[in-house]
Formats: sequence, structure tokens, C-alpha cells
Amino acid sequence: MTRPALRLILLGFFLISASSAPVKKTQDVNIYSFYINSTVTSRYATTIITSRVANRLNESQEIFFEVKIPKNAFISKFRMTIDGKSYDGVVKEKADAQQQYSQAVSQGQSAGLIKSVGRTLEEFKTSVNVAALSKVTFELTYEELLTRRLGKYELLINAQPMQTVADFKIDVHIHEKPGISFLEVTGGLSTNDLANAIKTTRADSDAWVTFYPTREQQTKCKDCDKNGLKGDLLISYDVERQNPNGEMKVSNGYFVHNFAPLDLQSIPKNVVFIIDRSGSMHGKKIKQTRLALLKILSDLSEDDHFGLITFDSQVDLWKRELLKATKANLDDAKSFVKKITDRGSTDINAAVLEGVNMFKRQPQAGSASILILLTDGDPTSGETNTERIMSNVRKAIGSKFPLYCLGFGYDVNFDFLTKMSLENNGVARRIYEDSDADLQLQGFYDEVAVPLLTDIQLNYIGVSNLTQNNFALYFNGSEIVVSGQITDNNVESISTEVIAISKGSKVTYQNTVTTKDVIDVPSEHEDFVERLWAYLTVKQLLDKHVLLEGPEKEAVKNEALKLSLKYQFVTSLTSMVVTKPQEGDVEVADKPKEGKESHRPPVSRYPSFTPRTGYGPPGPSDYDYDLLYASRLRVPASRPRVRGSRPSVRGSRLRVPDFYGRSGYYAFDTPNRAPTHVTRTLVAPTQSAVLAVRNNRFLLPADGQTKPLCFDVPIPHKLKLLQDSALGFSMNGKSRGSKTGFQQIIIHYKTNHHLTINTSSINYNDGQNNVQYLWGQEPSQHEQEGIILILRDNEMDVTIGSIRVVIVLHKKRKDVFLWPAVWQQPKNVTLSGILGKDKISYEEIQGSTLKIMDNDVKASWDEMTDYRFPSAPVVRCWLVPFQAVMNGEISDFTVTQM
Repeated sequence: MTRPALRLILLGFFLISASSAPVKKTQDVNIYSFYINSTVTSRYATTIITSRVANRLNESQEIFFEVKIPKNAFISKFRMTIDGKSYDGVVKEKADAQQQYSQAVSQGQSAGLIKSVGRTLEEFKTSVNVAALSKVTFELTYEELLTRRLGKYELLINAQPMQTVADFKIDVHIHEKPGISFLEVTGGLSTNDLANAIKTTRADSDAWVTFYPTREQQTKCKDCDKNGLKGDLLISYDVERQNPNGEMKVSNGYFVHNFAPLDLQSIPKNVVFIIDRSGSMHGKKIKQTRLALLKILSDLSEDDHFGLITFDSQVDLWKRELLKATKANLDDAKSFVKKITDRGSTDINAAVLEGVNMFKRQPQAGSASILILLTDGDPTSGETNTERIMSNVRKAIGSKFPLYCLGFGYDVNFDFLTKMSLENNGVARRIYEDSDADLQLQGFYDEVAVPLLTDIQLNYIGVSNLTQNNFALYFNGSEIVVSGQITDNNVESISTEVIAISKGSKVTYQNTVTTKDVIDVPSEHEDFVERLWAYLTVKQLLDKHVLLEGPEKEAVKNEALKLSLKYQFVTSLTSMVVTKPQEGDVEVADKPKEGKESHRPPVSRYPSFTPRTGYGPPGPSDYDYDLLYASRLRVPASRPRVRGSRPSVRGSRLRVPDFYGRSGYYAFDTPNRAPTHVTRTLVAPTQSAVLAVRNNRFLLPADGQTKPLCFDVPIPHKLKLLQDSALGFSMNGKSRGSKTGFQQIIIHYKTNHHLTINTSSINYNDGQNNVQYLWGQEPSQHEQEGIILILRDNEMDVTIGSIRVVIVLHKKRKDVFLWPAVWQQPKNVTLSGILGKDKISYEEIQGSTLKIMDNDVKASWDEMTDYRFPSAPVVRCWLVPFQAVMNGEISDFTVTQM
């Protein structure tokens, strides 16, 4: 494990094939658009993968959509759109889905099985038969609560489209109300030339990460080749924690409490390592176990006590009692570890009970006790009945301390380890047989190395349907999350109380929060607290379901099923069914237990696929994911279209090529705006001054600072927005007379390429021909002489050389305007213009005084709307005078001709 933290993993790619041949040439299929959009609000991540594919052939062919998602996530939506008609997946109880599936199979339709791959990944795969010169759009949504480990949350996005994509975008927006304390982007897709395609922006409670690589860049990452991207972006972050009582959020009758206090002394721990040395641990496994133990022993604190137990059919103790982690004791223990060799069978029962007895023989007051079991197989010696072993261990431990079970490899009985851990307030983790197995072991230990609180109880007044609210241990770098429903919507506040044991004393945290606080999140995510509660509740109910028997087990199952169906979560109790009604074709997506094959058999007439290895550490989920499908969706053949060549102008309508080279006609007109006179200021204005002067406010990210700078440019003006003289590139903008934004932006490249963007249309002229686009038309692209134009619903994406700009069209009621955003610019090249500065450094001196380029600058802490994003979020920034950051006057950045 390279780092023991939760990784949210997306792997989107297509495998293209037809029934007549196992593999089709990728040029026959054009993935013309591939978006991954992830929104993280208070640790709850909603991710949407959208792929648009065109069949370029004059005959139909099968197109496969395949993505990998984290095992800990729940799929909540899937849609295919074909010729304007959408086919939605519906989550049903597994038995109902099975019946529908069986009916399809009985009618002679074929079925296929896809099983999970990798450490933390589940695979979703589907296919559709796409008619000649037609298109299909796939959209998959899934949700997950990010877990804090070692002081950070991690969002891992993996991309492997299997071909270069003209319109490739990854957008991540993180919103955390307390503020974001740090943000880091690493991974294979952040290396080489691709680093320049990554843009990060931070502003108090929000962070944005965008990744817009050009086609050329998509072949230049560490593991990329002519088939395009192959790698990951790892986005790590944490939040500010100024309130020791934690963070409470209330919305739509639900609340969530994130509790992770700082400034606590670590509690001394007693840890016993129970190590399997049976014959199946032979070779690399035992070597990596020794390496990991040696490193872990070196990390023990002097206040800790520890013990070592090795076992096969015989149980051996390094020492009969726990010893303090002194240098002499650690050196002796390391010598013992170096001599561990594999032999014999596996007596798990005797080994774990001996570990419990070590704690009972030598209780340590004021400390936290932890048992860690590492094994790679089933019990084969002594007591071999797993139910009796679990009963023995449960009675011996008596809820006094947790048992963590690490299962090495795939031969281990992971269900047994999972249940035994859950019964004893621990977790089970799979250790994968790989070159980093020793790092995986070390990483897990790091997560539990520093206990800060024990016996934690979280109490709330005026709430119901709580998720788990009592915890045995709280470790440094982790987080406790509790959610529930508010019983009375008329109450104005919620009282919280957290009682726990710290080092040597009892501690209490109390707080009261208002229920009337409005959470500033996009409208499409305003129900995130309710969905977070549902997600966490279902997860915990499924864990309980593993432990219970009889009527209690059935009741818990029914409650988990009811919530899964209500919130359309694909869980181990539900399946997603995708049906094309007029033909009765059926696809069923299941989520069975980890390592188990589905009972539905594979059928050979589908093309075979090579499983891909996953990335990152093992996740906490106990389930794997299977996709099963019956038959293939058939798309009616569309009317053949004539391929076009160069676009031509016909009056006020212009012929525009689409993704197939076909052409169509579009009309356009351009509104006129009247300018008005305004004044300007030379000092940092207050918010009231902003209203008086009517200006455009620009955001300037600060290097190494969480607070960005911003500055005002009075309007109206014709501005030099961006210029690269060496490249022959310039972008100018005409601001509106008395309102925010621009009414026209024109881009020039060399002497013959001109792109004119208005609020109703876009015109591209290459010196010989015009191409006209209308805002709102279907996504289109145009490539010529190193210029790539991509039109989306409300964005014009322009790439020229190593410069990439996006012009966003904003519509606020009847108010329509443009806003430019620079998402990529060449390294080590100084660009001029209002947007020419990529980042700037400053230092906060005292109060509202900043040190910028060796000058003391008076600033005001203000807010602005960041129009670079279609969502137009409001952010806070240090408002500074224009001259302080631009080294010039406004007149130096104006032009007379657009």
C-alpha cells in the first residue's frame, strides 16, 4: 500500500468490438467527448462519468462502455441515450431483477458475466449496438463518503480511454465549509507535459481542480502511448479544524456531525501482533511480513507496550508478557522477527486466544489495547470450525478492545475474518500479494498507531434514526462521522455532547448549532446531507446483517433494502436493471460479496476482455461488483447522411461539419450593447465601491497561499486579455457597457486565423472559409492547422499550441454575457495581458497589508463571483489595486481595435 487512505477511483475506457471480429480499429469509433465530473461536498462525493461515442462506419457495430469505480461506492444512476431516446437503469430488489433477467435468458437472449478486478475497484460494463453513422451517450453516477486517513482525504481519478479524445475533461469541485487547509495534486497524469494541463484554484471553503489535456498531451504522460491517457490524478486535501466540537451541517431535516479533535495527547497503547507462519506463507509473503514488522517496531513509541506471537499448528511467544518499547527490547524483538520462518498448518483459534491472554495477564491502566492478526489461509489445525472460533474469540475479548484482521492474498477466508473483526469492534483489510505488500502492512499500522480517545459516545437531543454513535477508539488522522434525522422541523437548534476518555481523564465536548443555517451548495446537491445519511445507514446496516441471525437479521436486511430502493443505490441487496421496453432486452447490474462468483454463468459469444490491475490500497468494502447482461440493445438504423468536406457560407445560414463530417445549417444574430462612462480607483475598493464603479473583477491564484488575490478592471473597455507574441496569439475582449462580463471576445492566431465569439454565435475564419456555430447546438469540434475548437452547451474550448482557453457563456435570467478562462499556458514563457499572470506570490504582513513584489499593498478581504466556472461560485479574496499586481495602468492593457 503506497498510502493508507481512502481513494476514490474512476477508470473510464471503452473496449470496441463487433460480433464479426474480436477487435475493431479505433478509428471506426470516435470517442468525441469524455467527461469526469466529481463534486465533493463535506466529504460526500458524487461523481458523474459521461462518454459520447460516434460510430463512423456505414454499418452498425457493438460499442462497449466500461468503467471502474471504488468498491466502497454505490452506483445511483445509469443512462444510455441513443438517437435522442434515453434508457435509464432502475434499481430493484435482487429477486425481482433475477426474475426479469431469467425471463430474458429463457427467450434465448444471451448473457455475460463481468467480475471485479483490482484492489479497490469494481467494474461496470455494458454495450449497445450502434447504427451506422449514429451516436450513443453513456452516463454513470455513483456516490461515496470519503474517509479521512492519516490526516487527509484522497480522491483518485484514473483515466484510460483507449484512444485520444478531442474533448477530454476532468472537473473536480471540493466544497468544505470550515475551509480547506491544504490541497495537493499528484499521480501519473501530473507528470511530464500533462502537468501543464492541470489547474488548481483555492478560495476559503472551495477548491477546483481541472484537467483539460489536448490530444497531443494525452500521449505524453509517464505510461501514455498512442492510445491516449493511462494513469491517475490523486487529489489529496484536508479541512480546517478550528472548532474542537467538530463540524455540524443541517439541511432538509437531516444533519451530519464530523468530529476530529486536535491538540490531544496520544494514549499509550498495548499492541500484540499475531503472525501466521504456516507453510502457505512461504517465500515472498514471509519476507515482506518480516520487513513490515521491522519497520513497525521501529515506529513504536517509548510509552507503548508490545508483544509478538507467531503460529502454525503451534503457538510461540517472543515473551510471555507485554514489554515496554525500549531500545533494548526492540532490538531483541527485531532479532526474533528476522528468524521467523514458514512451517506447519494454521491454528488461528489458539493464537488469537493467546493474544487475548497476554492483555489479561498484564492489564495496563490508562492505555489502549489492540490485537492485530495477520493470516493468509483458513484454520487447518486445532479448532477449525469458524463459528466456534468466532464464539471463543468474542467471549474472550468481551468488547474490551478491538481485533483487526489482515488477510494476506486471495486464498484467505475473508468472510470469516470480516465477521470476526466486526464482532470485536475492528475491521478486516485484505493485503494484496504484490511488491508493495510490506508497505500495505505498514500503512495499516500507521492508521492505528496513535490512539487519542477511547470509549467515545456522541449524544444528540431532538434527533432520531442515528447512524453509529459510539466508538471504541479514535485515532490520530481519522474522523468520526455521525448522521441522523431531525425529529421536529420546527426546532431552531440541535445540542450535541461528546463524552470520551483521553489520556488520563474524561473529556466532554458540548455544542449547540442552529438548524436554520443555509448550506451554500449547488441546487443539484442540496440533498447531500440526506443522501449521506442514507449511504452511511445502509453501509452500517449491511455490516450488522453480517453479524446477526434469525428475525433480527431479516429486519436489518429489510431496512437496508428499503433505503437502497428509495435512494436507488446498487448494494449487495439490489440490482440495477436496464431495459429497452419495445424489444424486452435486459441488463442487470449486481453487487455480490467480495471474491465470490455470480451464480449467473458467462456466455462465450460475447468478446472476452483482459482484467486490468487496480491501483491504490485495499478499501474497507466487503463487496465486489458484477455486471450481467441479457441480449444486446439494438439501435434502429438512422437515415444515411452525406459526408461533408469544407464548410461553406450561404447567406445568414452556414453549413457546419459535425463529428462525422456531415453538415447542417445554423442561423445567427448578435445583440448590440451601449457603453456607459465609469470612473476607476487606484486603491483597494470596498464592496460599496464595487457597486459604484461597475467593473469586472478578476481572480488571481496565489502561489503557496490558500487565499487568492483579486483585482478590478473598470468598464467599458476593449481589453488585451492574453497575448503570446512569439506564438502569434492574442485574445481581446469587449466588456459590456454597464454590466458584468464581455459582449464579445476575439482570438487571433498568426495572420489568417480569427475566432469571433459573441453571446449568440461563434464565427471562425481561416482566411478562406467561415465556420459558424450557435450556442446551444449539439457539441461540435473543429481541427485545423494546430487549432482545436470544441463547442459545448455553454463553453467554447480553444486550444492553440500550448495555450488553452475556455470562453464560458453565462445566462442569468435575461442577462447573457461571456467570460474568459485560461486553463493552460506554456511553461517558462511570460504572457502579457489581463490574464497573462498564471500565479502570483504574496505575504500577509499585518492586518490587511500584503507584501507583493517587495511592495506593501493595502488590501481588503472581499468576495467575488468566479465566472471562469459555469456554476459561477462566490469566493472570498484579497482585493488589491490593479497596479499592484499588473505593474501598469489600465491604459497599458487596452486596445483600439478588437
